[in-house]
This record gives sequence, C-alpha cells and structure tokens, in this order.
Amino acid sequence: MAWILDLDGVLWLADEPIPGAPEAVARLRERGQRVLFLTNNSSARVGEYRDKLARFGIAVAEDDLVTSAQAAATLLEPGETALVCAGPGVEEALAARGVRTVRDGGADAAVVGWHRDFDYERLTAAARAVWSGARLVGTNDDPTYPTPEGQIPGGGAILAAVATAGGVEPVVAGKPHPPMVALVRERLGGDLDGSMVVGDRPSTDGRMAVALGVPFDLVLSGVTKKEDLPVDPAPARVAPDLAALVN
Repeated sequence: MAWILDLDGVLWLADEPIPGAPEAVARLRERGQRVLFLTNNSSARVGEYRDKLARFGIAVAEDDLVTSAQAAATLLEPGETALVCAGPGVEEALAARGVRTVRDGGADAAVVGWHRDFDYERLTAAARAVWSGARLVGTNDDPTYPTPEGQIPGGGAILAAVATAGGVEPVVAGKPHPPMVALVRERLGGDLDGSMVVGDRPSTDGRMAVALGVPFDLVLSGVTKKEDLPVDPAPARVAPDLAALVN
C-alpha cells in the first residue's frame, strides 16, 4: 500500500510549502504507510527535488521520487541522441539512460519539458529536429503550472508549440500516460493493493489513478478549486489540502 502524492499543488506552490503538508507526510509515515512522490514537472534534477523536500522537513529516498523526466528517458534507447528542449532534469534523466544530448541539430528524438528559458530559438531548434525526422517526446502535457500568484503556462503549452510547428503528434511520458504508469508499478513492485493517488489535477492525477486501478483523492490546494467541481474522473474524496485528507 502506498500514498502516491503529486508535488506541485499538493506539497507546495512554487517555493512555498502548502500549510500542513509536511506534517501530513510525517503522520502517514508514523502510521507505517509508504509515500511515493510523483511529479510531472521535469525541470529540476532529482537531487534538487530531494533538497527542496528536505528544506520542508520531508526526507525522501531516491527510489521514492518519480519524475516525468525519468519516464521520458525510458522512451529512448541507450546510444540514441536527443535534442533537449527542457530543463536540467531531462538532461540528467537522459544521461542516466545513456542517451547523448544536444541543444541543436539532428537527433533521434526531440524531448520537450517545462522550462522557464523557453524562447523562439529553442522552439526553432526543436521544430527543425522534428522536420529532420526526430520523433517528438513530451515529458508531460499539463497546460498550466500552479504558483502562489495563480497559474502560469505549463509544459503542455511548450509541447503544443513544438508539435504545432513540427506538424506531428507527440508521445507523452508523464501522468497519466503508460511510461509513467510503468515506472510507478516498477517502484512499488507491482503491488498497488490499498494504494491511492493524491493530486490537484483530475486530467493528470485523476487519470493516473484510473490507469493504476486505484482511488483518486482530490485536494483543492492547487489547480482545481471548489467552484470547478464536479470533475472527471470523479474523486473518491475531496479535501481542501493534504493535511485535511490525512486526519
């Protein structure tokens, strides 16, 4: 059994922890529950995510954190070349997979993820790779990203720009798509009995729960608000935040 927790909108908003979330994780662990952290945000390296969690009082083993960058890397074979239109988290995951990375020129795949320095030059480089035959891989297709000031464009918005320019349909790796599902099953040893997914976005977290065959618990501390209810897929439980859910 595991609590599969999203990060953005569940544990934090940008660099601000959501009140009560670290304490909720501590309560779960005190009860002997395994907690698996799962994020579609591919921008940061695994160590950076672990350091951020540690700053909020949450110690995390490397095997208890799964990112969409890692899921995207499974779609390439060792020895292939990837043009990276993404952050350092994707660079790290591809290197660990044995994939050569470039920022311009031809490649076997163009890998696109959320990053704040996306610009017209990055769009052009990725589109040119696709025009030259590279397959298009997206770490995730979330249209927005939650922050304390509200939503901003997410990785899906960047991916849509490259897909539109390239004239192709991307293969998406993150929640709720098969590469991420396979990684979660691998990390949990295939045993999901009694597990649940906790997230703030039904289109990714909710559908991830459906793909895993486990309940979806919705928190209203991120993208989804009370006025957005009802949502599809329907959650098993709705709570203001993780602290209220773990009572």
